[in-house]
Amino acid sequence: MNDALDRLARELDLADEGHERLRLEFGHACVLRVRHLLEESEVERCVAELGAYLAGTTSREQLRACAVKAAGLANHHQGSKSIDGCGHAAVSATYAVAKALEGKALEAASYAAYAVVYAQGGYAAVAERESFEPEFAWQVDALSALSAKAHRGE
Repeated sequence: MNDALDRLARELDLADEGHERLRLEFGHACVLRVRHLLEESEVERCVAELGAYLAGTTSREQLRACAVKAAGLANHHQGSKSIDGCGHAAVSATYAVAKALEGKALEAASYAAYAVVYAQGGYAAVAERESFEPEFAWQVDALSALSAKAHRGE
């Protein structure tokens, strides 16, 4: 969906096994942008767990357990109660968290972009590609910056 992000991911070989940390960092950055849209405290705790893992204060096993929990929470989200679809922002944000924890950064980014756009304008905004452009640009910039930081060894 974000063609520029997909191109950058291919250039960086983001899917390579050795880039797991970059995928997790980028997924985390994306979910932090939509954290305010989450409706369940358990999902918010999952975001915190990802941050703790990246900070080195929790284990891979805890991260994996949290990923399983987040996937379950996303799959059982009640969905939107609003007629215009704005409530879908929470669903998309929850899926973004689940994908980020699984290390599926591009999927996390896609769900996060949907969450942002749903929150701004519901169903109507999602139908307009240009509604996504500001978030898409941020995502490309964020991945570029995180990749540069990783290459500098920071």
